[in-house]
Amino acid sequence: MPQVMEFKLPDLGEGLTEAEIVRWLVAVGDVVAIDQPVVEVETAKAMVEVPCPYGGVVTARFGEEGTELPVGAPLITVAVGASSLPAEAPAAEAAEAEGTGNVPRPLIGYGEDHSRPARRRRVRPVTAAVSAPAVAAPVAPAVPVAPAVPAGPVPVISPLVRKLAKDGGVDLRALRGSGPDGLILRADVEAALAALRAPEPAPVAAVAPTTAAAQGERIPLKGVRGAVAEKLSRSRREIPDATCWVDADATELMAARAAMNAVGGPKISVLALLARICTAALAKYPELNSTVDLAAKEIVRLPSVHLGFAAQTERGLVVPVVRDAQNRNPESLSAEFARLTEVARAGKLAPADLTGGTFTLNNYGVFGVDGSTPIINHPEAAMLGVGRIIDKPWVHEGQLAVRKVVQLSLTFDHRVCDGGTAGGFLRFVADCVESPAVLLRSL
Repeated sequence: MPQVMEFKLPDLGEGLTEAEIVRWLVAVGDVVAIDQPVVEVETAKAMVEVPCPYGGVVTARFGEEGTELPVGAPLITVAVGASSLPAEAPAAEAAEAEGTGNVPRPLIGYGEDHSRPARRRRVRPVTAAVSAPAVAAPVAPAVPVAPAVPAGPVPVISPLVRKLAKDGGVDLRALRGSGPDGLILRADVEAALAALRAPEPAPVAAVAPTTAAAQGERIPLKGVRGAVAEKLSRSRREIPDATCWVDADATELMAARAAMNAVGGPKISVLALLARICTAALAKYPELNSTVDLAAKEIVRLPSVHLGFAAQTERGLVVPVVRDAQNRNPESLSAEFARLTEVARAGKLAPADLTGGTFTLNNYGVFGVDGSTPIINHPEAAMLGVGRIIDKPWVHEGQLAVRKVVQLSLTFDHRVCDGGTAGGFLRFVADCVESPAVLLRSL
């Protein structure tokens, strides 16, 4: 006799209390192995595949895609030691076709093709009079009658896109995505919604803007976007921040990078050089590598630099963390930045990759802007912002010349230090940018 085990949404760490179901990886009736991923969920930190600790046959799933579940809520039930269940699948399907609904029906071809759509639902006939007209010819009991839909999974990654389509009544299977490999993007769903809302006979182009303006677009503040909103709001509420900035001549830094990359070996990124300068500056000004414990009314200076950096992804801006950055050289920093960025853009960052930072380096120059006053990444005490590096007229050695200039800004928690310390930190960073030999002297 098989034993039915209930698998609940586990604690995914770092204080997370809920997760949203993005995609089911198994269906009722599938055979699963121990530690096989069964569902992909989105937490406030990242996308995570959740493995099941039981091996057997899936007898139930809890929650549709797009549903938020609290930690500890049931995810699936598994019949352990139920190796005979697949052989009984035809009988189960026949029982359900007769309307009993007492036995879970496995999907056709279970255990062979796990790329099938995860949202397939059972179709239960209500009465014989209703179900009869839907059948044009004798059909095997195992095949439910349903509208024809394209085969294969719906090419949607973002749960927000799924939610937007669901709320607006848009059939994602009827859309042709404009993204890579037919990926359905938010713009595709919005275009479909505009077409649905447009009254006839007025053209869509003439009516959609007015309709959108009148109703307004509602985007749920949950997942990554919700976590960012909460953290930024908390930062503004709790941290009395201030910003100072300075222009720096980065010509020598760029020349040093070119020389380092000319000798062969792994390439060194500008971000890695700036990170190495930051760790040296934090060793000189440890006040900025700290946090404030409000309950104890204490400033806690931290022994290691866990350096966060901003990375833009399809799911929004995330801040992966490089652990013990103070012990890494520019080559190691370049490799770790590249690795974490690749994982972030694939949506596979673990919660531990996005938490525990002590200082953030924000390179907003990649967006083509010169300056910014960023909000501190709570509970950190400071963030260094770096603008674009561009050719500008500059007085160099008493002569007007065209040099590569960058604007540096430091936003800091005024509770942990005063302006003199913040200015000293920023000036040291600027001096290292202008003359990399300064950094060598500090090592």
